[in-house]
Amino acid sequence: MVILNERDILADISTLDRAWVQPQTFVLLPDKCVLSQTQVQAALAELPAELQTRHFLLLTSGSTGNPKLIVASRERAESLVQVLHQLQDSDCVKQTVLALPLTYCYAFINQWLWSRFHQRRLEMDADLSRPDRFKEALRRADHAMLCLVGVQVPLIERYLEQEIFPGVIRVHFAGGRFPQEKLNDIQRIFPRAQIFNNYGCAEAMPRLTLRRAEDSQHPGNIGKPLPGILLDLNSSGELVFKSPYGAVGYIDAEGFHRITPADWVATGDLAERREDGSWQILGRANEVFKRYGEKIALPILMQTVAACWNGVAGFYRETDANGENGHVLMLAPEPLPEQVRSILRAFRVHHPRAHWPLRIESVPALPLLPNGKIDRLALPQLRHKTIHWHQRV
Repeated sequence: MVILNERDILADISTLDRAWVQPQTFVLLPDKCVLSQTQVQAALAELPAELQTRHFLLLTSGSTGNPKLIVASRERAESLVQVLHQLQDSDCVKQTVLALPLTYCYAFINQWLWSRFHQRRLEMDADLSRPDRFKEALRRADHAMLCLVGVQVPLIERYLEQEIFPGVIRVHFAGGRFPQEKLNDIQRIFPRAQIFNNYGCAEAMPRLTLRRAEDSQHPGNIGKPLPGILLDLNSSGELVFKSPYGAVGYIDAEGFHRITPADWVATGDLAERREDGSWQILGRANEVFKRYGEKIALPILMQTVAACWNGVAGFYRETDANGENGHVLMLAPEPLPEQVRSILRAFRVHHPRAHWPLRIESVPALPLLPNGKIDRLALPQLRHKTIHWHQRV
């Protein structure tokens, strides 16, 4: 079994190319890995013999904090890349600029494997941790594709200022809430770009649905399933899927778990089917809850915040003094008093009091997971927070 680290492939991308063509199964790990080398070796020993060749493993923990290694088929991944190439109208794309780690399934499939399979250039010498180099890469871009997560949009606006980049012709979002309210800003920065909302999860490896940005005005609308993929709801209203491209299993603390073609795999998201055949995400299962008998959906509240706040924002759950479920709004960077008042006015106009946050807090920057999403599990433990407002319950 071959173990590759992020630093290995950044130093020499041909390391990953060689691993892909060799029969032995490999695992790709981020530099900041929650698993020790011993734990990884023990996990790999759990793999059945038939999965020890022509497969690969990626680490995911997402917002659950429970790490697991997702086992995927290289043949399935290449089939998905071909489907995405057609549906994303990528034939005219000459290169892709990397803004996310390749250890993140979304970037690994949609950028590295896509660029390898279709013989397009992968621009790796720039990312958002080096704004000047990232900006220069976008200036040089020629018929380029960019893959982002929504939380990166405020950073891009700040780093790129008022400059525009006509060389970027495809902008893809995945890995969290689609930044619908920012579409005009994104289109201003990338005036020639077609923008897509991609939805999936690591177990889907990673894509389930796709929609063009203009096909819906609702950020929760994820479009229609890709060809061959089946979507349904379980008894709890959670979106489940069957996919010919998805993972074949995963390894967690309890060992190896096989995913068979007959299995419905849970996404962790509550959803509903629309009349036109598209699907609407209502929120993660832990983002929809009751407070004083009223249904609270944090993704809906985030739409209210995003309409009047240009920074980064996230919620974390907390119970109030009466033991009722509640939530805290965390902003970054620190807002001005008038910005806090604007957010509060928006809550008063659009939502009854039970939907308001228990507090509005801020820190200079929100902690992020390696895949660029907000580390929501870390939000309650942050120190040196500024409290701007709290409910007097």
